[in-house]
Amino acid sequence: MAREIPSFLRAGRDAVDAIARHSPARLTLMVFLGVIAVVTALLSLPIATTSGESAPFMDALFMATSAVCVTGLTIVDVASYWSSFGHAVIMFAIMVGGLGVMTLASILGLAVSRRIGLTQRLLAAQETKTTRLGEVGTLIRAVIIASLSITAVLALALIPRFLALGESLGSAAWNGWFLAVSIFNNAGIGIIPGGLYDFVGDWWMCLPIIVGTFIGSLGFPAILSVATHLRQPRRWTLHAKLTLITSASLFGLGAVLIGAFEWTNPATFGSLPVGDRILGSLLAGITPRSSGFSTVDIGEMREATWFMQDALMFVGGGSASTGGGIKVTTFAVMLLAIVAEARGDRDIEAFGRRIELTTVRLAIAVSFIGATFVGLATLALLVQTDLHLDVILFEVISAFATCGLSTGITADLPTSSHYVLVALMFAGRTGTMTLAAALALRQRRRVIRMPEERPIIG
Repeated sequence: MAREIPSFLRAGRDAVDAIARHSPARLTLMVFLGVIAVVTALLSLPIATTSGESAPFMDALFMATSAVCVTGLTIVDVASYWSSFGHAVIMFAIMVGGLGVMTLASILGLAVSRRIGLTQRLLAAQETKTTRLGEVGTLIRAVIIASLSITAVLALALIPRFLALGESLGSAAWNGWFLAVSIFNNAGIGIIPGGLYDFVGDWWMCLPIIVGTFIGSLGFPAILSVATHLRQPRRWTLHAKLTLITSASLFGLGAVLIGAFEWTNPATFGSLPVGDRILGSLLAGITPRSSGFSTVDIGEMREATWFMQDALMFVGGGSASTGGGIKVTTFAVMLLAIVAEARGDRDIEAFGRRIELTTVRLAIAVSFIGATFVGLATLALLVQTDLHLDVILFEVISAFATCGLSTGITADLPTSSHYVLVALMFAGRTGTMTLAAALALRQRRRVIRMPEERPIIG
């Protein structure tokens, strides 16, 4: 005979259900904060550090936020500061943050009850940008299968490389799996001593990073659409087509321009063989999408390169992906709107489909508020430090876009600036996502409409 649920647990469940139905965005924020709190507590344990002493609160909080928000910015050396237990906690946080805590909750609920309740469907729909609740179950299965499969393939490609470096099978397997998780989830966090600087011309190491980052930045709805109709591109959704074309275009543009800017820079690509320069340019073109891995010192790059990376990071990855930023579809919709206005077209069209004006308004709102986040955080760090605008802006956009690239100033910032970056990483991972959902649901129907008049623009 099944036990009756205690009244206080029933009340708590009902409260959660009510929040999920009326404001799933609010519950998303609450759960993300809860996961960050748990990871912070685990990283604060003495067993989480190599020294055996409890990590300072800011070190644990910053690392937890960076991992859960799949950012990659750190204020301590991940490889040497955190123990094996700490690395395991960080990897778990990356997986949870990459998959999305709401999607993970739905997966666990499905495993236990063999079904997905209304609350879980609402939460997963909130995070994966699925408008039909009936599609949530299919998407969740696709998310977990795609995530584990792609991560496993990346790990299998990387483990032999670590074995070739002389590591034991256990160490190679651990390092390969950790790096694969970080690559696919665009986290940019590694536990290789010394980082990736020794692999600037290593195709075996860099190619999985490039491919895994690109796939991870597409987003699960786009991956599902392509996988379902792999041999029938015409049946891909408009979202998938815009995501793929915009992502590929930005990758190519970034690789070419960054390669051109750094080709003769002796501190980065200038002293390398031509083949290594090409590989370095490809990696530098894809990592601003949100992964944050780098085989050269970002701090030694030219200001033109920083500016190019600023733009790429701000756009970020695909919707419902492990990437950050305003998302590539947001950028694509605004470009299409500009083209339609320049041509004098009445409708905004792409691939034989018409894009609603409400989508354009939403794209503008998300972009403007994202720029506002960046502007306010930049102003705060300029006030708190004596650093120049170029390095501050780079760091701020990297945090907002959950990218993790850094010019090397993160660890030296004052504690107040660390709190700003923590808030920005959290806003970058959840802010645009929940904001877009909240704005999309705010559709008021008014009986009376005001007379139309056009103000002068420009």
